[in-house]
Amino acid sequence: MSETDAPEPGRQKLPLALLATAGFLSSAGARVMDPLMPAIARDFGVSVPEVSVVIAAFTLPYGLNQIVLGPVGDRFGKLRVILAALIGYAVFTNGCALALNLMQLTVLRALAGAASAGLIPVCLAYIGDAVPYHLRQVTLSRFLAGVVLAQVAAAPLGGIFGDYLSWRGVFVLLAVAAGILALVLAFRMRNLPDRRGEVTFALENYMLLAKRPGSRRLLLATAIEGGLMAGSFPFLAPYLHDSFGLSYALVGLVVAAFGVGAFAFTQLAKPIVHALGEARMVLAGGGLMAMALALGMASPVWQVFAAAELVLGFAYVMLHTVLQARATELLPHARTTAVSSFVFMLFLGQGIGALLLGAAIAAWGYRTAFWIDAAAIALLSLWIASIVRLRPHSS
Repeated sequence: MSETDAPEPGRQKLPLALLATAGFLSSAGARVMDPLMPAIARDFGVSVPEVSVVIAAFTLPYGLNQIVLGPVGDRFGKLRVILAALIGYAVFTNGCALALNLMQLTVLRALAGAASAGLIPVCLAYIGDAVPYHLRQVTLSRFLAGVVLAQVAAAPLGGIFGDYLSWRGVFVLLAVAAGILALVLAFRMRNLPDRRGEVTFALENYMLLAKRPGSRRLLLATAIEGGLMAGSFPFLAPYLHDSFGLSYALVGLVVAAFGVGAFAFTQLAKPIVHALGEARMVLAGGGLMAMALALGMASPVWQVFAAAELVLGFAYVMLHTVLQARATELLPHARTTAVSSFVFMLFLGQGIGALLLGAAIAAWGYRTAFWIDAAAIALLSLWIASIVRLRPHSS
């Protein structure tokens, strides 16, 4: 669906390009730190491991703030929350450029992460309000194109701009872009629908999610997916470095193939969704991921991982968009609360999964740990497929 397509007769146009740009900025804000850490460490006179606290400072508030922003979006309107999040993101990201020491940078990154929490999940909820379910998964895939582009481009562009503008200039660029987007959104909001509720924090909405078997299954599956997939993929980079002696630059190029594969799916989503349907997309996505991981670990040459990362990116988005679409239907009357809970469970799973896989690698080595992970992904996809065979509203 393009920016000019109406989601259904009589409805206002969906500002998909604006939403995708907000998703791009949120994802770029998280990923851009990776290549900047050595320069920041040098400027502040600290070690790179000490600077890594800045990454956690962004991601933890991002995950925790979901519980707050979900009900706020349902009460005051999703576009209003997105606008406020963009303004906060711009202010605090610009503040990062002015930080005088690591402590100041850490605090400002935490505030930027908390603000960024109001972008991607709330955009997903707004799409859920505006687009009927039979069109929603394709629309969500197109929205995710912005998020995926940031994952592909943020680290390389951060390194390039960091060389020429300094790391402070990178934050200024992100802040200016967010400020411009906030102005455009503020102008467009007057002509766009934005559903509002009457209660800010309705505990019964969380109770509904906990009580309904379908909701519990979907949120549990999301947490496990986060652990087995998103929580494990970052370990592929050190595996390539440690096992094949690749430089970090070459490892970065290989890992970037994940984003290329993910972006390819966003461009092919419509025919795939129509041809396969949700359950078969889950089975295909999970099966392809398991196969790519298993074959990659069995290969004696690193070049296989370029293809494996492409398949992993393509297959992961294929499976994940099904869960995203279902999450938008968990609480149609409080959609932001439901989607924010979905994102919270995803982040929780990623954190736990990273710890467990790290322990498995320490105990059994990379290959055995990833083979176990591949088998678990295949089994998980079978279970998720059984969940999505139920009607969306049965959750």
